Amino acid sequence: MTKTTLIKSSLISIVLATSAVTVADGAATYKDACAVCHTAGIAGAPKLGDKAAWAPRIATGMDAMYGVALKGKGAMPAKGGRSDLSDDAVKAVVDYMVAQAK
Repeated sequence: MTKTTLIKSSLISIVLATSAVTVADGAATYKDACAVCHTAGIAGAPKLGDKAAWAPRIATGMDAMYGVALKGKGAMPAKGGRSDLSDDAVKAVVDYMVAQAK
């Protein structure tokens, strides 16, 4: 492996490691950005952990749920109104919320 290839490989690894958003990050973002509506079920938001409410949403698949969270639907604005969140952060919240409904 050449020195240049090694450097490029190392940089890619660093970028991937620092950009990875985990379900644990999703839990923190949920508490900060999503809990207000999804704890109380405001405007029809499915409550966190409500298996019956989440089942039909989960059945649509993760890509569809990511799309709703990113683009909004009904009373929910895109990214829950938090345009400062990255797409990966929003997806991590969806992952967290789905995990709570299984």
